Amino acid sequence: MFDALSDRLEAAWKKLRGQDKISQSNIQDALREVRRALLEADVNLQVVKDFITEVETKAQGAEVISGVRPDQQFIKIVHDELVQVMGDENVPLVEAQEQPTIVLMAGLQGTGKTTATAKLALHLRKLDRSCLLVATDVYRPAAIDQLITLGKQIDVPVFELGSDADPVEIARQGVERGKAEGVNTVIIDTAGRLQIDEDMMAELARIKETVQPDETLLVVDAMTGQEAANLTRTFHEQIGITGAILTKLDGDSRGGAALSVRRISGAPIKFVGVGEKVEALQPFYPDRMASRILGMGDVLTLVEKAQEEIDLADAEKMQEKILTAKFDFTDFLKQLRLLKNMGSLGGIMKLIPGMNKLSDDQLKHGETQLKRCEAMINSMTRQERQDPDLLASSPSRRRRIAAGSGYKEPDVSKLVADFQKMRSLMQQMGQGGGLPGMPGMFGGGMGSPFGGGGNPAAAPGWRGYNAGAPAAKKKKKDKKKKGFGNL
Repeated sequence: MFDALSDRLEAAWKKLRGQDKISQSNIQDALREVRRALLEADVNLQVVKDFITEVETKAQGAEVISGVRPDQQFIKIVHDELVQVMGDENVPLVEAQEQPTIVLMAGLQGTGKTTATAKLALHLRKLDRSCLLVATDVYRPAAIDQLITLGKQIDVPVFELGSDADPVEIARQGVERGKAEGVNTVIIDTAGRLQIDEDMMAELARIKETVQPDETLLVVDAMTGQEAANLTRTFHEQIGITGAILTKLDGDSRGGAALSVRRISGAPIKFVGVGEKVEALQPFYPDRMASRILGMGDVLTLVEKAQEEIDLADAEKMQEKILTAKFDFTDFLKQLRLLKNMGSLGGIMKLIPGMNKLSDDQLKHGETQLKRCEAMINSMTRQERQDPDLLASSPSRRRRIAAGSGYKEPDVSKLVADFQKMRSLMQQMGQGGGLPGMPGMFGGGMGSPFGGGGNPAAAPGWRGYNAGAPAAKKKKKDKKKKGFGNL
């Protein structure tokens, strides 16, 4: 997401590089690029005008900070203004003083409303809040069945009275059931329409008046760009919403909806959908989203994703195995599956600072390499996974694994050789020996998920880190090595 917008903004920073200060004359080209970037991202025209005016005013009035280049200072100003446009801070879901908290889900048909309802329930379950889903969409074929299926998938009960009942009565009885069972949150999935109409709004208004929800969330398709903001405003004026959920944000490379909704509608974005999986719902943090737009990554979201999947005790055991060279293929396979649970490789890499410039082809290539590794490891016996040295000394075993996984014997040999090198280097780290030019699991002939033959430094946009003088002295010696370079 935001790929096109990030690329355009990169051109704006280039306009100020080499300048010794921000001035009225040299800022105009940069502002022109920012304006063009926002318009191409389908941001609302009035939002763009206000944004450019604010950035220009703040840039010209900014104090010159020693040691900070004008382009860096300009990026900071744009970042802060992006945060302000999107709402300054995260607005969490309300929790009523008297249970249950009632959440009313609204939106047009095709926006992913029913799926977003289940995603929200799963998110609340992770916060130890019990949920009950209420199916009031009696118009769309199989809408109730879809919600029941999703409920079973996430282990959340669904209340329904069939497709012949009155939606208002279903909502009322659903809330009563939630109260009787002591549920923390009742989430009501309402019917959507292909367009806003009087009947739809009237029914939604009756449901709202009957159940008196603590939250009324509008589910909006981010792919509709600035139209998403206009839709949010219409619902807010006619029904009164407390927030929005932007879905399909992973498929929108422009990002106009995220930048327009708050300013146009006045309603905060509370959550964003970033994938089809039921786990793919994230709280919306304007500062983190601004960082992603500017290609700075989102380390906090990455850490939160990891915390959801990683068990602390397992992590400590894994660390000990790595540093004592006891890390085997079984452990490596476990880490690959953990990575899958966190999301796609592309989605994770985009959260890492400096990795936003990886192309879709590079990311697809990386996904392919991970699948190849997994296929070869799955063809190993338990004994071979636990003892990689067994494979290193047995060509016949490597040939059998190659045949079983559908690859060639040199591919298996490369996997085993890289794995052994990695274990050796990790052991050196555990003994305080530093990290000399690590070859990397995916370098050379196998290719790399990062592109550049296993070296992320070869990927466009990579900002490497220098460990200091000792590493610099080794530069010539390690020049021909492939891998992660001197970290």
